[in-house]
Amino acid sequence: MQTIIAHLHYSDMTLKGIHHIAIIVSDYTRSKEFYTQLLGLEILKEVYRKERDSFKLDLAIGNHYVIELFSFPNYVPRPSYPEALGLRHLAFAVDSIEQWIDKLQNNDIPVEPIRVDEYSGKKFTFFQDPDGLPLELYEYQ
Repeated sequence: MQTIIAHLHYSDMTLKGIHHIAIIVSDYTRSKEFYTQLLGLEILKEVYRKERDSFKLDLAIGNHYVIELFSFPNYVPRPSYPEALGLRHLAFAVDSIEQWIDKLQNNDIPVEPIRVDEYSGKKFTFFQDPDGLPLELYEYQ
């Protein structure tokens, strides 16, 4: 089967950026603490949706809304390993990877050894959120 992409001409039809990343968590309180207190994301808005028995937490880095954290009572586990089809990981830009590794390890979060990107020469490493979602720290300077 051949896929055909239509070339339509619309004004201002360019992506402007990533609006947010949605994450469903198994333990809302634990994940809320992890993303806000440990990683330092700012809470923009938190709501409880009674009809879904679900919390929704909007989080920001600086002034940029980036993550929607959801809780659902009947979530379905998703297989997670590095080469699984789908989203591979979520990467956070940091100034000092060593300081972040110290902070995570001091909070009993296992961190992989530092790697160096063979193309950019930048340092990066991986760790996991409370549900095993792969997260990356990438030293951008």
